[in-house]
Amino acid sequence: MPEVPYDELRWEVVFNAAVQFGEQPVGPGRVLSGVVVDFPAASGPIAPDLAVLDPGAGRGPRGRYGAADVAAVLEVAHPGRDHAWARACARSGVPLYVVVDPAAAVCTVHTAPDPGGVYREAERVPFGNDLFLPLGGRTVVLRTDEFPTPGTDPGVGRGIVDG
Repeated sequence: MPEVPYDELRWEVVFNAAVQFGEQPVGPGRVLSGVVVDFPAASGPIAPDLAVLDPGAGRGPRGRYGAADVAAVLEVAHPGRDHAWARACARSGVPLYVVVDPAAAVCTVHTAPDPGGVYREAERVPFGNDLFLPLGGRTVVLRTDEFPTPGTDPGVGRGIVDG
């Protein structure tokens, strides 16, 4: 079977996670994909693959959310991408940073951000195991058993609608 392109894997992970967040309300906050967020510790704005915003989050004067509005970021690992976004999120105090790596079939849940730009705690969770994410005073569970890998056929048997 040919390898599945990164963008296809990425969007299936993002869609799958967004649907699951929607099934388990994380409070009155919103779950958005590709929304531009101003992170003061970054060299420019960041548009996370998926951002969970705090309740009451509002756009600032430039029409963007601020890092203080972000409760969690979920990113799909991209080969060759450095860790600048993770450092910016940690420096900005984003409490939860999740990296989904389809190539390795593992998720890494980062917590306990440090102003120095690192997360002090990280838990690696292989695909097929649930992620237990502390959000808004409760735990949200994301199933990873349907996250795609480069050798799978994304969308097949997963309720994804083609065309």
